Amino acid sequence: MINIRTRIHDNYSVEFKESFVVDAGYRKNDFAVNTWIFVPNSLDIHPDSYSKEQFYRDVKSNVRLKTPVYLLRDIAGGDAVPLGYLRDAMSVMAKAPDTANIAEYEYQIKMFCAISKSSIRDEVQHILEKREMEDILKSCDNYMGYINGLVQGYRSLEQIIDVPTAGPELRAHFSFGDEFLSYMSVYYSFKLIKLLEGNPAAERQSAALKDFVRDTGHYRSRKGFPAVSADNRKNNDRLIYRYGVLRKYVASDLFIELEKKKDGVAVEQLYYSIAAGVAMIFATIVTVIFQKSFGSFPILLFLALIVSYMLKDRVKELARYYFAHKLGKKYFDNKAVINIKDQKVGHIKEGVDFVSASRIPAEVLEMRSRSNLMPASTHILDEKIILYRKLVTIDSHLLAQNSVYPLTGINDIFRLHFTSFFHKMDNAEQWLDLLEKDGSISKVRANKLYFINIITQVKDASESRYHHFRVKLTRDGIKGIEDLSREETL
Repeated sequence: MINIRTRIHDNYSVEFKESFVVDAGYRKNDFAVNTWIFVPNSLDIHPDSYSKEQFYRDVKSNVRLKTPVYLLRDIAGGDAVPLGYLRDAMSVMAKAPDTANIAEYEYQIKMFCAISKSSIRDEVQHILEKREMEDILKSCDNYMGYINGLVQGYRSLEQIIDVPTAGPELRAHFSFGDEFLSYMSVYYSFKLIKLLEGNPAAERQSAALKDFVRDTGHYRSRKGFPAVSADNRKNNDRLIYRYGVLRKYVASDLFIELEKKKDGVAVEQLYYSIAAGVAMIFATIVTVIFQKSFGSFPILLFLALIVSYMLKDRVKELARYYFAHKLGKKYFDNKAVINIKDQKVGHIKEGVDFVSASRIPAEVLEMRSRSNLMPASTHILDEKIILYRKLVTIDSHLLAQNSVYPLTGINDIFRLHFTSFFHKMDNAEQWLDLLEKDGSISKVRANKLYFINIITQVKDASESRYHHFRVKLTRDGIKGIEDLSREETL
């Protein structure tokens, strides 16, 4: 199964989170993602102005394991699996702080924090999506019990490493997790406080959440963790930076380092060798024919040899072009191996090309035509179409063997930066004349918008679905993204 979520990451980029969930019933799981990007012709994006290398520079991709899913209420329990794994790892490390035990201790801290962050986020999002206030208030009461249980459960383990064998450097890892959890618990609690704000019926729950935030702030101060300050900008800047570092630290054991290599290199060289051989055969045949026909005329034979040599190079280039075109259909630009703890569990391939409308599936063209803002605008506006292909293969058995936690797949989080698209845009602000009731003329401001339509097809063994997004741009950056998806199972 493949899930896609998208959001605006910053003024100039859109983030796509593609989740590839394996089916444990099949050892080999293949996933395909085809993304068509429809670019207005006025932006002057075409093969001569926008190369493959530029596209890959505009794409930033992070591949990571899917965080194991646990409910917040389960983690908050004293016998929760993640807390149990962490407790065991800390106890073993405290008794024998060797390299392997230290690595496991650090790994379990990171996993507990990553799992906790996801569970807090999911619980809060679940509450935010509720409609009945009575249900919301009950869920907030539960949340307070869960969040207190989680942070107190983690902090209670600190005594395990309060021993001579665990030096300051080892205790610092636990402190990193403590600081991260205190920040995340406050961050998501604020979302609930804002939800309840101004509602008299929620006074008790709102007060409890605010007390939790204050208590956590006092705890952070005692521990020496930086906190938000109303009048200290440098402190707040450090806080943002520190949180970014902690976030990367916690997620580091989930991220997968990919070393991209060109795909189909051996086959490419074989085809190019065949092209050279075809050209040589052609030149040899021409030489033999002319030698038999004009052997007694040295000048004509000399000219024939020159012509055959010239044509040989052209035949070689035509053959190379033909084979390269064939390779482009079957092979990809890049290939990367997915390794977990030095074991290969799969691979990712990617490729990008400009394509014509004749090479696009009818379903995609129909979805694109339905999203036109003006009737018949397809016939008025020209677009260049970029096809970004991705093929992911995962061995579900090897994936499951690499962790004590249930690993269900990977996430490919990639950002598409549109900075290259802004160069040929008009000024963002446009002015329109308006005739007022008194006959005077005034000017009103409007944005000069450009629309990039992105249609993504996701395929696995069981289904094929489409997602349609429309990105609104001005020269000043991204103004919005709309989900126009009308998913179809084919």
